[in-house]
Parts: sequence; C-alpha cells; structure tokens
Amino acid sequence: MMDTASGCASSIPGSTSRETVVTSRRTFLAAALGAALAPRAASAQAPPRTLRLGVLLYSTAATDPNLGAILEALRDLRYVEGQNLTVDYRAAEGHPERLPELATQVVRARPDVILALGGDVAPFATAATTTIPIVFSVSSDPVRGRLVKSLAHPAGNATGLTFLSGELAPKRLQLLREAAPRVSRLAVLWNPEHFDDEFRDTEAAARAAGLQVQSLEMRGSAAQLESAFQTAAAWRCDALIAVSSRHTFLNRRAIVEFANRQRAPLAGGWGAWADEGGLLSYGPDLNTFVRRAATYIDRIVRGANPADLPVEQPTKLDLVVNVKTAKMLGLTVPPSLLLRADRVIE
Repeated sequence: MMDTASGCASSIPGSTSRETVVTSRRTFLAAALGAALAPRAASAQAPPRTLRLGVLLYSTAATDPNLGAILEALRDLRYVEGQNLTVDYRAAEGHPERLPELATQVVRARPDVILALGGDVAPFATAATTTIPIVFSVSSDPVRGRLVKSLAHPAGNATGLTFLSGELAPKRLQLLREAAPRVSRLAVLWNPEHFDDEFRDTEAAARAAGLQVQSLEMRGSAAQLESAFQTAAAWRCDALIAVSSRHTFLNRRAIVEFANRQRAPLAGGWGAWADEGGLLSYGPDLNTFVRRAATYIDRIVRGANPADLPVEQPTKLDLVVNVKTAKMLGLTVPPSLLLRADRVIE
C-alpha cells in the first residue's frame, strides 16, 4: 500500500575519437571493478546482519523500471525482506517537487544504505547526507552531476552505476540516421529537471551533422507532455530522440505512439523503447546491468567504503531494431545495420 501523504510504500508487487575514449575508460573501469567487486568467499555466506535499506524513487515502487531487478539480485545474495532485510520506500509518485522532503525522510530513518534510482533522484539523496552510504543508478555522468569526484575514485559516501547515455548520444544519432537517412528535422524530448548532458550532446551531434534541432522540454505534468507533442507536430519534425530520464521512460508508450502517428522514427536509450514500438534503441540491457547495484549494497554491508568502489559503466551495449515499425513508417533498414543488431523485432 502507498501512503500518499508520506510517499512511503510498505510492500511491492512482484566521430570516432570520442568512442575510443569511452571504450578505453570503460575497459579501465571494468578492470578496476574486477578487483573491487570480485566474488569473495564472504559473499557466499549469509549477510552478517540485517540490512536496513532506504529507497528513494521518482515514481512508485510498483512502476519503477529498475527496482524489481535490484531486489531480485539482493535475494540472490540472501537478503530476504521480512527476514534479514527491511526496506523503507519513499516515492515521489511522479512529483519531483516532493523529492527534497522525501530524501530528508529517508535520512531521518537512519538506514544502513540508501538506494537512489535515477538522475532525477540521486542529487537529492547526496544533498541530504554526506555520511550514510548511497548506491545510485543514473543514466548520466555522475562526475558532471557532482555525485562523485571521479568514476574510479568516488571519494565520498556515494557510488553505483551510470548508463553512459550522454556519451552514447552521438552513436545513437548515427544509428538513427543509418536507419532513416532522409531525416533533417530532429526533435529531442527531454526533462530539464533530470541532471545530465544527454540533450546537449545529442543537440551538438545533430547540428554537426547538419540537422535542424527542436528542443522539447517536458517536466512532471501531462499538460507539458501534450504541449511538447503539439510543438513537435507544428514544427513537422521527421525524427525524434527521447532523452533518458524516469519521466520520459514512464511516458514511453505515449511518446512512441505520438512519434509513429507523426511518421517520425524514434530512437531511445535501451531496449524497452524499441519493444514499445520505437524504431531503435542503443544502450545497455538494464535488466541485467542494474542488478549490479545489489552487489554494491552487499559490499558496503560487509564493510566496504563507497569512496573506494569505482562507479560501474556497462561493458556491453545492445542495438535493438524494430523492423515492424520500420515497415509501418515506410523505411527499409539497411542489411548492414540489421547485421550489427543484437536483437531484431520482426
């Protein structure tokens, strides 16, 4: 049940050079994580004590796209809610103005670890405490967002996962243009309240490619989303990119349906966008990657200092192409692109 006054739930229903730099940094961090997060004999043992976990959410426990996978991973590590795991859920229910107070409430409950899911959420958690360990999962660069000092050495009380969405933006645009080479008017849908540079990186790559760009800002309200749609339609966009955030993701069905009505091919940050009917997605397999957050929580419970745990980046990125949508849009996806796809939706 969700306590709408407090936001607390008591239960949960079941150009090439840049790519080289990103790959090199990802390889380095993978090696660092091999040492910091490698399986140990202790990890096979039962947790040393009951874990009190505070969870800060943008939406709700039932609708957050990552929470279920993380809790499942915690169960695999032998943390069982009601036995040796207690969880205090604080959910903004899609109202970002509630997040500062909810973050304060999480801290007041004095959990052992705080789990902050999303770039919409993590800055409020880190602003609320500099002592309680925080594990975050964000789509953006946590160094740019001032969550950590560096990816290799966070240096504070927070660490976790980043999806690299900003740095992947030029590649995602390149793939969209391969699939839809006649694109000239690109609309970019984004939430300015979500800290990241993905919009700016997308815009810069698009302008460098000679495309016209229309910024579509959407914050927390349905009215703003509808206004963004009206702007895109009036401008006659011929392609759309949805910038990663909890808000855009939770509204992905409406966004994809709008793009397809406009016959504007859409690219998103991970597979769910293509599964929903977008033309393609490029990014990590989130269901697999976000489970790593449970490993960070377990290591901290066993005595690790978050300041010493490198922020993890995905080492595998998936290209998903929806051929059914391409046909509906009158596009023929090049065979060279289909051969590179990790998954093709027929």
